Amino acid sequence: MSTARVAGPAREHPAAVTAIVSAVGYAVVIGTFLGFVPAQVFPDLSLEQVNLLSHAIAAINTTATVLLALGWYWIRQDEVRKHAAAMVGSFALILVFLVLYLTKIGGGGTKEIVGAPQFVYYAYLAMLAIHIVLSVVAVPVVLYALVLGLTHTPAELRSETPHRKVGRVAAGSWILSLSLGVVTYLLLNWVYSYEFVAGTA
Repeated sequence: MSTARVAGPAREHPAAVTAIVSAVGYAVVIGTFLGFVPAQVFPDLSLEQVNLLSHAIAAINTTATVLLALGWYWIRQDEVRKHAAAMVGSFALILVFLVLYLTKIGGGGTKEIVGAPQFVYYAYLAMLAIHIVLSVVAVPVVLYALVLGLTHTPAELRSETPHRKVGRVAAGSWILSLSLGVVTYLLLNWVYSYEFVAGTA
């Protein structure tokens, strides 16, 4: 993804940097869900504000998915700069998503689907579970591909690193996770009803 050789610990120890950043990210997310992050960190959100954040998150995830698909297409066309811009842009959007998501959970709460037929309800739960699992598992894979991309030249990425193989797994799992997230958002917010559950933070 980068066009110049970059020196430093991220280049020399990409796996270690990936592990550290992943651990920090997991700690923040898990801490928010378990109520370990101080409540003062989050604003006190109304249901209307939670809904606005939900809509913004869905828009961000949709845009990130499109960028990922474009990035995948562009690298197959050997358009490295466009690929790099798309992948870095999608990652930046995911960081924005993470801030908004944690704000929504910590300052507001969650919504649970109600009123859906049983088969839709179970399909919704299955899609949500896959979305969550992939979101969790993909973090280090995505970060590793990104760290390699930002610290090596295109020639180095092809010949000296597993960037291509890791990138395929990262992009594929990321696209699937984000797509399922958008589908569950549509079912929860626009197709069926929901029940609001206030957060614990």
